[in-house]
Amino acid sequence: MYDVLNKIQSPADLKHLDIPQLAALAKELREFVISTISKTGGHLAPSLGVVELTLALHYIFNAPKDKIIWDVGHQAYIHKILTGRKSQFHTIRQYKGLSGFPKIDESDYDHFGVGHASTAISAALGIACARDLNEEDYSVIAVVGDGALSGGVALEGLNNAGAQMKNLIVVLNDNTMSISKNVGALSKYLTNLITHPTYNLLKNDVWDLTGKLSGFGDRLRSIVSRIEKGVKAIIVPGLVFEQLGYRYIGPIDGHNLAGLVRVFKEIKKMNGPILLHIMTVKGKGYKLAEEDASKFHGLGSFDRQTGKVNKTSENPTYTRIFSDTIVEIAEKNPKIIGITAAMSIGTGLAKFMEIFPERSFDVGIAEQHAVTFAAGLATQGYHPVVAIYSSFLQRAYDQIIHDVALQNLPVIFCLDRAGLVGDDGPTHHGAFDLSYLRHIPNLVAMAPKDEDELKNMLWTASRYTAGPIAIRYPRGQGEGVILSETAKSLPIGKAEILRKGKDVAVLAIGNMVHPSLRAANRLKAEGISAQVVNMRFLKPLDEALLEKIGKQFSFIVTVEDNVRKGGFGSGIVEFFADKQNRKLAFLRLGLPDKFIEHGERDILYHELNLDEDGIFDAILKFYQTNRNGKNLSSNKEYVYENLELTADTMR
Repeated sequence: MYDVLNKIQSPADLKHLDIPQLAALAKELREFVISTISKTGGHLAPSLGVVELTLALHYIFNAPKDKIIWDVGHQAYIHKILTGRKSQFHTIRQYKGLSGFPKIDESDYDHFGVGHASTAISAALGIACARDLNEEDYSVIAVVGDGALSGGVALEGLNNAGAQMKNLIVVLNDNTMSISKNVGALSKYLTNLITHPTYNLLKNDVWDLTGKLSGFGDRLRSIVSRIEKGVKAIIVPGLVFEQLGYRYIGPIDGHNLAGLVRVFKEIKKMNGPILLHIMTVKGKGYKLAEEDASKFHGLGSFDRQTGKVNKTSENPTYTRIFSDTIVEIAEKNPKIIGITAAMSIGTGLAKFMEIFPERSFDVGIAEQHAVTFAAGLATQGYHPVVAIYSSFLQRAYDQIIHDVALQNLPVIFCLDRAGLVGDDGPTHHGAFDLSYLRHIPNLVAMAPKDEDELKNMLWTASRYTAGPIAIRYPRGQGEGVILSETAKSLPIGKAEILRKGKDVAVLAIGNMVHPSLRAANRLKAEGISAQVVNMRFLKPLDEALLEKIGKQFSFIVTVEDNVRKGGFGSGIVEFFADKQNRKLAFLRLGLPDKFIEHGERDILYHELNLDEDGIFDAILKFYQTNRNGKNLSSNKEYVYENLELTADTMR
């Protein structure tokens, strides 16, 4: 079935193939990827779109000496298969398996770890500069998706790379632009011309000669340059790149293997920054993915005949609850504006955008702009909802502080994918939002325990106009609770006691509330009475309730799916350090001080002891160790005056 693919163990094996054999390999690669991803899930459409491109790159260049940098690594599945990871490909995005993105410590062929868009050009320029400083000789190629160019960092890198005039190749993989047949044919002709060695030799010689003709040579150069730019401005969409200092080539057919091979062969000989513009089709070779590239961009396992995704639960997702609720709110409030950064489907804002197109803005992969844009809207009386993944919002940290919170503007931040996201791994885990949000003045931050509370929090946020407010919620299905017919406002900064107890207080937030409740119910059989509090608000904390807890309990446990350092638990400890004047024992449960790998969410939470079993075991050990008045500081991590904290190292 895979006659050619089975012979490929490394890119070196490609060098022995002719173009027809490469074309046969392209078909086998598509079949291999479709067959595998239908079982495991993954980023299908982007991978199918770059089969010929990846083959041509590895056919002409000599990786890993030559460095190929992928922007947003979900394009890199074919690259992984060709670089010795074919036998492991069935483990893609699985626990202990291959990462879904290029990863430096996974392969010598992965030269830069990626996951967030728009970084490849900057990283490639850094590598190119290091090459020149070391007086080495190799090619550096950045493969960039057209969407990535909407990100500011990509434009910054593009500008700087053009100014530095380093030998660097940028491949712009464009899968959205349409070109008429006439322009396409003319472009193909021009591409054949400007990549021909004789043409480039002649052009360089003429350029050198005119440069030596004093006075007249400079004027001639200027005239020739203006004519060339004028012609290209009419027939080739590359003038902007040439103005930035690049030799622009294209656009060319990104699925024409013979053409790609020939162009890369000639480009490899050129000096200075080169930008090759190729046109591809997302999902190429799989009809369902070609027709609905958004759906097949990234998905779980599916039936390859129908394209139907295999569902694991009937419970609605948090994203769906957000989607439905924000539409309900917007129907009543004309000032609600929806903003997303190229993730309208992923964040659930697509429904809003379809119903309220005039109040919807997709700003592209530009999270910084999205936040400041929202701030501008808020100054004029609108109530913008910025829907962005938790890890992506990290890019706009300064804008949250400077442009929104400092001016105390009523912007609503909806952070999808908070906590561990699973298969996409450390680049996408929302592991830091509780830490980076809780110390920002004027900002209210909250996290729902289930999908019904998310509905109420969205309603609360839409009614809150005193300043910015953030809601963070996890990926995937909710708890399956009954949804209220009518959303209600929650009192800002007020927690709720879900289970009363007398021995230990368990303060949980967001996704960790229900596992903590189940653990507390099991602790009863061990003779431990645990009080469970749904804190709801990271900021402001329910200080009145905390003061009561500090007087009633000696043992306090905090539970969060955020890094422990600087997170929710740290906020609780700081409160008691400032307010209390007695000895308390603390156990802070949360994510450790390291980046968490990819894998199914249930597996990851179990490994990190943040599921029901882990929380139960940790509280049981913590309480039994300290209940008899033993030295509470035996495992202390911090010491405050009149307050000794313990047990963080018990994990």
